[in-house]
Amino acid sequence: MSNDRLTMLLDEYASLEKQMEDPSIHADQALVRRVGRRFAELAPLFAAHTELEAARADLAAAKELAAEDPAFASEVDAVAAALPALEEKLGEMLMPRDPSDAKDVIVEIKAGEGGQESALFAGDLLRMYTRYAERRGWVVEVIDSQESDLGGVKDISVAVKTKGVPEGGHGVWSRMKWEGGVHRVQRVPVTESQGRIHTSAAGVLVLPEAEDVDVQIEPGDLRIDVYRSSGPGGQSVNTTDSAVRITHLPTGTVVSCQNEKSQLQNKESAMRILRSRLLAQAQEAADAAAGDARKAQVRTVDRSERVRTYNFPQNRITDHRIGYTAYNLDLVLGGELDGVLDALAEADRAARLAGETELSRRQ
Repeated sequence: MSNDRLTMLLDEYASLEKQMEDPSIHADQALVRRVGRRFAELAPLFAAHTELEAARADLAAAKELAAEDPAFASEVDAVAAALPALEEKLGEMLMPRDPSDAKDVIVEIKAGEGGQESALFAGDLLRMYTRYAERRGWVVEVIDSQESDLGGVKDISVAVKTKGVPEGGHGVWSRMKWEGGVHRVQRVPVTESQGRIHTSAAGVLVLPEAEDVDVQIEPGDLRIDVYRSSGPGGQSVNTTDSAVRITHLPTGTVVSCQNEKSQLQNKESAMRILRSRLLAQAQEAADAAAGDARKAQVRTVDRSERVRTYNFPQNRITDHRIGYTAYNLDLVLGGELDGVLDALAEADRAARLAGETELSRRQ
């Protein structure tokens, strides 16, 4: 257990507590959210430290009593037996965690190989995430969407947000970050007349939603184009140039939004997505530059490869990154994602523990 890191985090907790008690902080709501989220993230650490210190004090007191009266020896053993679990709990909390865990997310789902069937599957994934969000008490906001002819989605971006400050700093990103990658489906499409099983895929991108202070974007770095919105099949859905395409010139990142009737609203939506994409790019570049071995292990998601298969004939879901298989596909698509997400979180925990051990051996 790193005493220096513990002291630093406890000092930060005390500083944040003072900030939250200062009435002037409420003049800046963005600052209130940031301070509140970080305070909530550190609160479990403070509670674990307090519990451990109390147990240590109890042990010292029990030893003093036992020195005077041997009848208290059993109490010493009982208190001492509880200490290792408390120390392990605090030690795990001191491990470096994903700095974005408390953030809300933007989820982008795109139909891939498979034509209409892929678009229908993308719609299934959207419903799965929406139902999961409802179970968690989160809010889902559609930022931009392009529907397909048969009721699926070609391309959709949604924001998934917690209500208020996430408990323990466990925001939407802490659960949904595992979902990025290519999702594959195996089933008989509604367009298949001979009952043959087809394989198609949809891509999912999950980004921690960036706030204005996370990413600085210079107006001169942007090229903004406007055009007429289109619906399924490419037909025009309005008579004004309300759709917006923003290109971030230094990185070549392009974001388009056409869901709103107002050009200004589409621009604001596109900027939300752009900020989040640039934040993700900056974090990945920083990780690569630092040669962060632990981060490489934590990020088990290879966004260019399939991460999961949904097999309808066998009611099977398989996550290829960790070898997870369950035969409850119907429940998962209904929003019961915790089984696979818990397995991914445990794999992440094991990877972080292994990463810390590996780093300590090299030093």
